[in-house]
Amino acid sequence: MSTTLREYHAPVWSEPVILEMGYPGRRGVIFSDVEADVQKVVGSAADLIPATMRRSRKPALPQMSEPEVLYHYLRLSQQTLGMMNISLFGTCTMKYNVQINEAMAWRPEITHVHPYQDEDTLQGALEVVHGMDTILRELSGMDQFIFQAGGGADAAYTSCAVTRAYHASRGELAQRDEIITTIQTHPSSAATAAAAGFKFITLMIEENCYPLLESLRAAVSNRAAALMVNNPDDMGVYNPEIREWVRVVHEAGGLCFYDHANFNGVMTKIRARELGFDACMFMLHKTFGAPKSGVGGPAVGAYGCSAELAPFLPAPVVAFDGERYRLDHDRPQSCGKIREFWGNVPVILKAYAWSRAMGAAGMSEASDISVLANNYMEKGLLAIRGVTRSHPEATSARMEMTRYSLEQLKEDTGVDVHDVQNRMSDFGIDPMWSSHHPWLIPEPFTPEPGEMYGKEALDTWIQVLARISDEAYSNPEIVKTSPHNQAIHRLKSAQLEDPQQWAMTWRSYVRKNDKRTV
Repeated sequence: MSTTLREYHAPVWSEPVILEMGYPGRRGVIFSDVEADVQKVVGSAADLIPATMRRSRKPALPQMSEPEVLYHYLRLSQQTLGMMNISLFGTCTMKYNVQINEAMAWRPEITHVHPYQDEDTLQGALEVVHGMDTILRELSGMDQFIFQAGGGADAAYTSCAVTRAYHASRGELAQRDEIITTIQTHPSSAATAAAAGFKFITLMIEENCYPLLESLRAAVSNRAAALMVNNPDDMGVYNPEIREWVRVVHEAGGLCFYDHANFNGVMTKIRARELGFDACMFMLHKTFGAPKSGVGGPAVGAYGCSAELAPFLPAPVVAFDGERYRLDHDRPQSCGKIREFWGNVPVILKAYAWSRAMGAAGMSEASDISVLANNYMEKGLLAIRGVTRSHPEATSARMEMTRYSLEQLKEDTGVDVHDVQNRMSDFGIDPMWSSHHPWLIPEPFTPEPGEMYGKEALDTWIQVLARISDEAYSNPEIVKTSPHNQAIHRLKSAQLEDPQQWAMTWRSYVRKNDKRTV
């Protein structure tokens, strides 16, 4: 492997905060006065605003022209690394988001609809939602999917809400107050269980990177409401005993929920229902080619379940009678709404288009490539000084990602994983993902190559880490003081812990810094 690393340096602009910019009298748009005849009929615009909502004074907006505003934000965008190069962001399955899908999602037939419209005017949008539902049914074996949840944690909460409604319908809710999960299942499973009023039991990793079946048997009782588990987990490990896990929980009267956030490596290879699970969840903004949205953007956690659990789904559910699509609100056993309306339709459309374009054969090939790419990277990364694999003694295979450790590098050089992340950005590469908390593996990092990057990109990523390892052993201060090629140096995290130093609004910032009276 021989790779020439490209030079990278972020643009640096001396750019003030926009609220400190502008010139007196400068305007972006000057609106014409309302015609007298119109104002006579309509009245004053100010009269249309309730008195309690009217401003007592004009907002302190910067006085700028439209080009000045545009150039300002273009300069800011140039100073942001973003995801414009190789981004092997582990557990998030980063994929290229096809531009034609973005263009379709911006069509007025999608952006201008409202869920309170008459259903006859929503047939196209409802067909897309129902179409994605049927695709996920085929991939999972489940009987019904909904898209109301706004992300993975929201879908996990949906599962808890459905579980609660199911046991309540049987008169067992008071008894069944425990949800069982594992330490390598996403922390949102335990968090949402607690938010839904359940106690949670967390099983720890034992032999071969997953909890023993005997530990599960010891935890299960007649108090078990459900099992919530990732498989593969966030280290890329697949538990081969999962079918037996489901059987044990079912025998105790509990439900089983499959968190399919890490679906890429097993896509088209397994079906949750055939493994015995009662419900599962997919991330449309991960596996299915919609933009990554786990940091606040629009996301969809697609939640599916068996016919037995379907009556308890949040309403409404998109139904189809063979001729017409409708929103089914008549669900007396529903657990209630999880979010408003019926999901982020533009995200559903992007995932639907990606799925139709890929087809079953394309999805299967993508899964194969992602596993192959991860194994290729593992060979290259383990050859780097200071890098080890989590649980090196375990024989369990890793799927679409592997968790590594820089513990040896830190012991030898003092350089930790955060230093390495910062230094990687100096080469124009998005810093790698470390791990969800708790950090079971010291100094962790978890790249996920997926199927979209070619061998050359993977070689570059490996070579960058090899270069940083060499620097750590020869001149560690280069790494410890990085990044050097970014517009902004290291964040001063201590300030984020002091409420006197941060501000949620410009008004608060100005007041705290005594810049002017507002």
